[in-house]
Amino acid sequence: MVYKNHKHRIYEGQFVAEVKVELITTDDEWSPYLSLEDAYKLDDVREALRQEDFQTATKLATVFRLTPIIT
Repeated sequence: MVYKNHKHRIYEGQFVAEVKVELITTDDEWSPYLSLEDAYKLDDVREALRQEDFQTATKLATVFRLTPIIT
């Protein structure tokens, strides 16, 4: 197994969160995949963004607000 650090982005409304996870690469056909812990972390960040709970979201990820550019 090979572990590789990766930043996964979650888009929810006007917010984006960059979550650090590890991709696990093996020789099977489901590769690469996340650990169960990292998958739960992504779910937690997505739910926190939906509820606009930035205190929880920023503990697990880097959070950005998207602002549209009107021309």
